[in-house]
Amino acid sequence: MPLIHRNLRQDPPVAVRGEGIWLTAADGHRVMDASGGAAVACLGHGHPAVLAAMAEQMRRLTYAHTSLFSCESAEALAELLVGHRPGGLAYAYFVSSGSEGMEAALKLARQHFLEAGQPERCRFIARRQSYHGNTLGALAAGGNAMRRAPYQPLLSAAFSHVSPCYAYRDRQEGESEADYCARLLDELEAEFQRLGPHSVAAVCAETVVGATLGCVAAVPGYFRGLREICDRHGALLILDEVMCGMGRCGSTHAWEQEGIAPDIQVIAKGLGGGYQPIGGILAQERVIAPIREGSGAFMHGHTYQAHPVACAAALAVQKVIAEEGLVENVRRMGALLEQGLTERLGNHPQVGDIRGRGLFWAIELVRDRATKAPFDPALRLHARIGQEAYARGLGCYPMGGTIDGRFGDHVILAPPYTVSAEEIGMIIDRFGAAVEAAIASVG
Repeated sequence: MPLIHRNLRQDPPVAVRGEGIWLTAADGHRVMDASGGAAVACLGHGHPAVLAAMAEQMRRLTYAHTSLFSCESAEALAELLVGHRPGGLAYAYFVSSGSEGMEAALKLARQHFLEAGQPERCRFIARRQSYHGNTLGALAAGGNAMRRAPYQPLLSAAFSHVSPCYAYRDRQEGESEADYCARLLDELEAEFQRLGPHSVAAVCAETVVGATLGCVAAVPGYFRGLREICDRHGALLILDEVMCGMGRCGSTHAWEQEGIAPDIQVIAKGLGGGYQPIGGILAQERVIAPIREGSGAFMHGHTYQAHPVACAAALAVQKVIAEEGLVENVRRMGALLEQGLTERLGNHPQVGDIRGRGLFWAIELVRDRATKAPFDPALRLHARIGQEAYARGLGCYPMGGTIDGRFGDHVILAPPYTVSAEEIGMIIDRFGAAVEAAIASVG
């Protein structure tokens, strides 16, 4: 086939229809989309209110370049997201993906300091085994060793990385959560000092780490500590909620559960639910003020930014989430998903950790539960689980390289916010069977 697929040696099945949680392939095989693709399809597929809003927008206006016009759907979406200033976030900027959103966040942070009279601030600190996107700036910010490796010579030296908050593997024996948290924050402080505190523009972190580490939430107090260190040194805090935000973790913003707010937030997947490509950033007034009062223009832009149809789709998605009380459903069904995973796989000798929040859960696989030793990467256990799940009519999100970019396997479940208790039960049954079959296949 002329289309470049992710795997150049094997063509994927062709999806021809989506209805609710179900996807149907050209050969008739029906699959429960229990991961929303990559935690994207938060309303499932074909929601009539979203389709109607998109059709109405297309009848009225499909495109207008932002150098000449704004559009009603973009203005309304911004008002819905930040009109009430959640956590002080007061401005919105819409692009076409999470990667574009991260690029915009990095550039906004840099321009903020240029116009605030601090041009020396050009360094960014992020975390190992994180993921911030696939464009070169976002890839440099991220700590996904496997994805970075081929492009390392092209990545900016402006980015450095500290340890993730990954208590399952990195908390030492006998170390309390508080002591582990303090050790990580000491490492971040030491990195500020190594770089020179006045050279750091921002710290970047996923509030709940997504695909690279597998739904890892921080220990209590960690994000408060990040916020305090950034404030002490005058750096910004950029929180990447592309995967974990917009309701996925049981609150509109994942940072709400940490008791802090970012200076800049990156959003995408749950923003538009896959109905159109859209991402964005939300920013505090104090981030925008020096630019507004200085040059008056954000020196960044995309042809398709604030696209009328994309913004109309996202606006409809967000209205459905609010009107149908779906964030509450995320909390209720998330508790059922956690319970089901624990009952089915919690005692399995090759399931080392079950973790997550809301409807964002992962299992980490281990060869030996006592030592946490991983499987041989050549076995590609995560991929086998994905294949066994598909054969049983279930879509999940398998990933390898959990520990260091090479070793470790995990699989994510992120069903739509509309999922029912009955569907949760079906997901657990099919997923448990897939895990057991895949592990049996590798002995």
